[in-house]
Amino acid sequence: MTDTPNPPLPKLPTPRQTLSYLRGLFEAHGLETKSKLGQNFLIDLNLLDLIVRTAELGQDDAVLEVGTGTGSLTAQLALWSGGVCTVEIDTGLAPVARQVVGERQNVKYVFGDCLETKNVLNPEMITAWDEIYTSRHCKRRKLVANLPYVIATPLITNLLITRDDIERMVVMVQWEIAERMRAEVGTKEYNSLSVLVQSLTDVEVVRKVLPTNFHPQPKVDSAIVLIRPNPAKRAKVGDVPKFRAFLRDLYVHRRKNLRQALIGWPQGRRDKGEVDAKLLALGIDGTVRSEALDVEHHLRLCAAFGV
Repeated sequence: MTDTPNPPLPKLPTPRQTLSYLRGLFEAHGLETKSKLGQNFLIDLNLLDLIVRTAELGQDDAVLEVGTGTGSLTAQLALWSGGVCTVEIDTGLAPVARQVVGERQNVKYVFGDCLETKNVLNPEMITAWDEIYTSRHCKRRKLVANLPYVIATPLITNLLITRDDIERMVVMVQWEIAERMRAEVGTKEYNSLSVLVQSLTDVEVVRKVLPTNFHPQPKVDSAIVLIRPNPAKRAKVGDVPKFRAFLRDLYVHRRKNLRQALIGWPQGRRDKGEVDAKLLALGIDGTVRSEALDVEHHLRLCAAFGV
């Protein structure tokens, strides 16, 4: 029997995170929010429910949550899914999260950074997610999280590059990041992140979220984004790490036109005549900038110039 999308959410047996409730929790545990860790706690209950509904969770789902916080979202994820691996860098929040989530056998906590380095995921996190997936007999993987702004882009991109088994990502991110992921060719928001995400997934902004929906309030707007990895697109890209490396180097100097960028390649300058000949063969105008090219053109450039 296949899982069906969740109906409207009922009232849950776990505390719902409002501003007064959150303040009470922090006071009881002697804690303060830490801006250096990008802590902005969602206090709008309707938005919390929207995240869960958009994830369309079922007992076949092993969920990765990055940013456990006080465990408000964690508790809902645990209720609807087969299991949750939840990651939090602030160990001071551990007793708060455990109090809010309660004793649930399908929740595994990891206290640490989700990234080992900028380009490498924390192996402890991946191992814990694998353990939840196996022990709970899950069949799908999903990322569902209110992501700290500072790690949103590297986490999403590294997961897309290294994993081909994620069914969807439902994430709260900075509005600027949401705009970049769904940006159209030729717009100021369109960049290497746009190309990478759109070459591998289908992206949808579910809801714009104002700062007043968080405590403390961030200085920028946010967005709930639905990212659906697309196997057909991934197959067309082929070597995903190679494509990502190509995009990184291509967009080092955004002010340069395409020809200049390819000649002055960060990994070593190229012969001008060779670059011109290849661009002519591809039918691509070397005087335009990279952001004027769609995903298909980037793929063709990578095939011709990627190393």
